[in-house]
Amino acid sequence: MQEILQGIRVLELGQVLAGPFAGAILADLGADVVKLERTEGGDDARHMGPAFRHGDALNFHVFNRGKKSVAIDLKSAEGMAVFERLAGEADILIHNLRPGVTQAMHIDGPTLCARHPRLVYCEISAFGHTGPLRMQPGYEPLIQAFSGLSSINGGPDDPPLRTGASVCDQGTGMWAVIGALALLQRRHVTGKGGVVSASLLETALVWTGQKADAYANEGRLPERHRSGHPGFVPYESFDTADAPLLVCCGNDRLFAKFARELGRDDWTTDERFATNRQRLRHKAALFAQIVPLLRTQTRAQWTARFTAAGVPCAPVHTVPEAIAHPQVEALGMLQAVPGEDFRLTALPLSIDGVRPAHRAVAPRLGQHNAEFGAPARKQPPPEATDQGAAHA
Repeated sequence: MQEILQGIRVLELGQVLAGPFAGAILADLGADVVKLERTEGGDDARHMGPAFRHGDALNFHVFNRGKKSVAIDLKSAEGMAVFERLAGEADILIHNLRPGVTQAMHIDGPTLCARHPRLVYCEISAFGHTGPLRMQPGYEPLIQAFSGLSSINGGPDDPPLRTGASVCDQGTGMWAVIGALALLQRRHVTGKGGVVSASLLETALVWTGQKADAYANEGRLPERHRSGHPGFVPYESFDTADAPLLVCCGNDRLFAKFARELGRDDWTTDERFATNRQRLRHKAALFAQIVPLLRTQTRAQWTARFTAAGVPCAPVHTVPEAIAHPQVEALGMLQAVPGEDFRLTALPLSIDGVRPAHRAVAPRLGQHNAEFGAPARKQPPPEATDQGAAHA
């Protein structure tokens, strides 16, 4: 399973997150991923924070494990000759370069695929490959704001909020991989590759799709809920005696079980609360009774009771609590990096019951130049020693 994509060569011109994440997915699945970097400084992610290991920031290690690094100057004839040769040997090319750069270098999708017809070319941008903003660069928080994603986060009185995870960057990397694998399948039939275009904006619009579709088709603006749901009650987080607990009553049967555990069987016959649609109308009145009851016991006590009764619930964990939970440990999501003293989160999938493992640590800048016939990189003065590196 570890070599499921063995024999597939990926050429990555990736910076920071979306492009490198796509490359990391393919590397974890067994592809040979060659990361092309600038000779001076390389990927900006190498410097996104203090040195963690080998002079590079933790973010760089997260998104570049298992790859090989070739440092070349694409502004030189020698560097372009190396690129052209590697592109001719590659199955997939991934880039998230600034719009217009590849066209200026004559390595945009249509041009490069005309020279290398079997190549699957994946371009990642901020605003998409067409439209008035196609040439605009962008970052995660800008896209979350522009797409409306920020406007649906938080509660009714909160300002627009960014999601804590880089859902647009990483989601776009995933879509690029899905498109690349789809075109590889088509290439088995036609013998030709093609161009995959993905963007942070399109990804964000998919994540907000339910809300946008409700507005486009029914004229409904989304209600904002910190942890709740616009279609079910109760279906959100409540304070207990010591910590928050999220309860999901997705139908009237589950609500009846919930009411029974709270000693309030009468709710199921109260016309205000008997059905979900009625509970939606009388949510404030119901919550005025639920809130004090849940504060009478601890989260662990309520979790045990609700779980035994079949009421879906979950503690609202902190990150340390989540990764220490036996279920998360059993899944093996945090995996050791071969030859290193730290762990990184693995891919969220298993194939034939086995999760793809990290194959190698992120490469040093230009570490594999000789292997791919690129000119040796002039070594800069040694960087400061790693600092602030907390073991996972």
